[in-house]
Amino acid sequence: MNYRHAFHAGNFADVMKHLVLTRIVAHLLRKETPFRAIDTHAGIGLYDLCASEAARTGEWRDGIARLDAPFAPEAEAVLAAYRAVLAEVRERHGDMAYPGSPAILREMLRPIDRGVFVELHPDDYAVLAERYNEVANLKALRLDAWQALRAMIPPREKRGLVLIDPPYEVPDELERVVAELRAAVAKWPTGIYATWYPIKDARAIERAFAPLGDLPRPALRIETTIARPDGSGRLVGSGLIVVNPPWTLREEMEAVLPALAERLAQGDYAGYRCDAIGAPA
Repeated sequence: MNYRHAFHAGNFADVMKHLVLTRIVAHLLRKETPFRAIDTHAGIGLYDLCASEAARTGEWRDGIARLDAPFAPEAEAVLAAYRAVLAEVRERHGDMAYPGSPAILREMLRPIDRGVFVELHPDDYAVLAERYNEVANLKALRLDAWQALRAMIPPREKRGLVLIDPPYEVPDELERVVAELRAAVAKWPTGIYATWYPIKDARAIERAFAPLGDLPRPALRIETTIARPDGSGRLVGSGLIVVNPPWTLREEMEAVLPALAERLAQGDYAGYRCDAIGAPA
């Protein structure tokens, strides 16, 4: 429980993760029936990029700050919901505010939808609860992420998404994430799952992801790489496994990822992928 996302808020990994999250929520909003959004590793929900933590690393300067200039129209169409959330949060909290996933969900969910934000770190949970427990359709819980996930699916609404965004602090955590994801899909096969992961060691990722080849549900593997992998163990990219992806998501990602990877690149190397895995759609 040492990881604190305040040091990394708004970095290149946040940009892609939150872009994908807004596209999934936008898809769910197309139907009138309510849905539930479960965030298993919620953090504090809202970040100040002028605060000491973000200022110490300055990672946001190579992330969200690089999105100030517009992209081509086809990419901007995919970015529209993400940019709208950023604008609404900054109008209310100031130009240096950055929304984590709970703040994004707060902006996008309708009153009929429900959001559940799980956080185990005691200090972060206290901030999270203060911010969101007074909102009628939101609830912050201090629980172990995996115990909470097992207990909360399938939700009463029978429709929705689970965002899984662990800190990856302990050895073999990626293997644990894959096992928990497979168990969750078995229990709630129709839910949308978006599972974030860091890219440091490509071979370790391939080994961990081997069990996902026989997923009984369709999935997408979405990645951006902003530096050339060099075996040093540094973060060179990030990705998401999206199970039961919205039918538009692959096309949307293919429209935006090339330009996004190029914009976020930290040298002469930029890469991306959006591949189908698991059962055919």
